[in-house]
Amino acid sequence: MRKASTMNRVCSIFSQLLQLFSRSDFEAAVGKHRAERHARGFTCWGQFIAMLFCQLGRAHSLSEITQGLAASEGKLKH
Repeated sequence: MRKASTMNRVCSIFSQLLQLFSRSDFEAAVGKHRAERHARGFTCWGQFIAMLFCQLGRAHSLSEITQGLAASEGKLKH
């Protein structure tokens, strides 16, 4: 019988970076400033993730952004 690995999952660097930001504090600020009152597409958190991804990836166009996010879609959902 094999021993269970102590590392259950591998976190990407992007995922580790996102852990530095408190989701509850972020959502509290969104609520305080009513930032999503006219939102139609992205949530504030989703937009923050997309902007952070673009900045770190040094994306220069919208197509680079969408291709990069599409390639990482499964990882970003977690």
